Amino acid sequence: MLIGGRRRGRRLQAVARILGALAAAAMIIVGCTSVTSGNGQVDREAAPVYRASVSASIEESIAQSSARESKRQESLTTAAIHTSCEDLSSSSVDAINAVNAYVDAVNENTAEVAARAGPAVDSLNISADLVSTGISDVLSPELRDALNAWVGAARDVAGTITRDAGPDEFNAAVTRLNDSREVALELCDASY
Repeated sequence: MLIGGRRRGRRLQAVARILGALAAAAMIIVGCTSVTSGNGQVDREAAPVYRASVSASIEESIAQSSARESKRQESLTTAAIHTSCEDLSSSSVDAINAVNAYVDAVNENTAEVAARAGPAVDSLNISADLVSTGISDVLSPELRDALNAWVGAARDVAGTITRDAGPDEFNAAVTRLNDSREVALELCDASY
């Protein structure tokens, strides 16, 4: 008999739990469905203050957003200037050193002219490629033009070496190269 009593006790506990859960759910549903009576009315004195507060909040949000965007754009511009100018500065040194080694071989009329021509052409083209990849619309038009002038002049000097151009054409191309580098580096210094 004791065994049957335990089963009945467990069943009663289960039924009681279910009924308790249903009762709790009914109280929540009934408690959440109460209706409040009344009419919605605009507080005419508070409405202008509220509108002004909302307008001021919107204006402040726009101003903060604009300031953040300005700082972001400035940061992008600074990064682009630094990258482009550092690329020009470092790669142009290598290119000019290689061209000077080529010129020394030509002036000394040594057998190393052909061996030094290749590295000079490669260094000029590497510098031109590197600098041209950094040119973008975030740079000032003057700096873009100066960097493009370096790229064009570097390719011109490489072409004169490849064609084995005469001294007048080569020297004119080297003068343009040196002038374009000087202008670009001065603009870089002014932009920092």
